[in-house]
Amino acid sequence: MRAVAVFPGTKEVGLIDVPEPVIERPTDVKLRMLEVGVCGTDREICGFHYGFPPEGQDHLVIGHEALGEVVGVGSGVTGFKVGDLAVLTVRRPCGEADCASCRVGRQDFCYSGRFTERGIKNRHGFMTEMVVDDEAYLIPVPKHLRDVAVMVEPLTIAEKALIEVWQIQKRLPWECPHAGHGGAPGDRFEAGVCHHALVLGAGPIGLLGAMAFRAAGFSTFVYSLEPAGSEKARLVESFESTYISAKDTPIDRLMDRIGTIDVVYEATGASRLSFEVLAQCGPNAAFVFSGVPGLRGPVEVNTDLLMRRMVLNNQVLLGTVNAGRDAFEAAIRDLEVFKKRWPDALRALRTGEFPIEQYREPLLGAAGIKNVITFG
Repeated sequence: MRAVAVFPGTKEVGLIDVPEPVIERPTDVKLRMLEVGVCGTDREICGFHYGFPPEGQDHLVIGHEALGEVVGVGSGVTGFKVGDLAVLTVRRPCGEADCASCRVGRQDFCYSGRFTERGIKNRHGFMTEMVVDDEAYLIPVPKHLRDVAVMVEPLTIAEKALIEVWQIQKRLPWECPHAGHGGAPGDRFEAGVCHHALVLGAGPIGLLGAMAFRAAGFSTFVYSLEPAGSEKARLVESFESTYISAKDTPIDRLMDRIGTIDVVYEATGASRLSFEVLAQCGPNAAFVFSGVPGLRGPVEVNTDLLMRRMVLNNQVLLGTVNAGRDAFEAAIRDLEVFKKRWPDALRALRTGEFPIEQYREPLLGAAGIKNVITFG
């Protein structure tokens, strides 16, 4: 069967033939891949900046944003049947006896760092025609979400961030309304709507994240380089959020546009931008990093000012990576909300579909918001 693979040793990307996987264990599920999303990580792997083949092999089958249809189940599978739709989680446990996180299925918080990731690190991915994996790593998808479910995995990054923000902010009274956010005592608010969330970046992770924060009730703002009135700016406005262009509004004027900044969801991997925005956050704010910057050299930061502001304002700085089952389930619930509230915006995120034999264009050509590999 066909698969898209990278060969780090020879720096080649190609369509190869690999054996079709078979069900070997009672809890195995076999899926026919329907769609696999292409993201920045895939493109970095194809540029040989990242990605590691399984031990002893010279290639890595890529792809980690997957939607499949069940075509076979092992004798011990209880949660799936032939014809069901499923998405797959990405990270697999390290297997270390003393890793408390991996032992309980929370490998997104792995202590040892010796986890594997399908399509990324030491384990083949999903950009192939058939996949077999353990039932534990599959999440069922309702049939009516077939057209949008390939976006579950990229949405999980924001869902995990939201879960963590809600947990962290239990440290303080966070009810609405409160000082500096408008409203009068007794006013009725949608859950969280008095809180202001700023999303940095208008790529797929940022846009899906902005939709998630808006669906959670935040007044949501997206800050990016595209000019006001651009296609992405209009897209942001279409899901009841506010677009702010960096071309018009410098970082030190963000509070003039937003008011108090309660949460920042960073989705750029731009470290200088991020630390400059951190200095604009309000009292008790939570700042979430999700991007991974390249090692481009040192960035000058006024650490005294940042530390002073963070301490005196009870601010929290958080990094988040990968996602657990709870975030996948939340993403599926939110996609249902997005599809009802903002169907046109959700459709607009999907910018290109390519059969697997045309893999080079989405992986090596110009990037869209969300390009998708399909399987005929």
